Amino acid sequence: MPTTLFAETAASLSELRNDPIATVAAGDGFPVAILDHDEPAFYCIPAKAYEILMDKLEDVELAAIVESRKLQAEIDVAWDDL
Repeated sequence: MPTTLFAETAASLSELRNDPIATVAAGDGFPVAILDHDEPAFYCIPAKAYEILMDKLEDVELAAIVESRKLQAEIDVAWDDL
């Protein structure tokens, strides 16, 4: 059964166990698919890539909040009240 990999680099669980740092480094900053019996078991992501991913997810969440607030009714406020 064909499997889609969401990484350009793949390694086996054995390779990960033998040298985890080299396995992560093999991805050159991108995720590495870790395979178990030729099926992806998980993706090993370098810390910097994970931080970027979390920042992008936060941006998406904030954009959703902004969009939802754009639909709310406007409130009239006098400059002196600020």
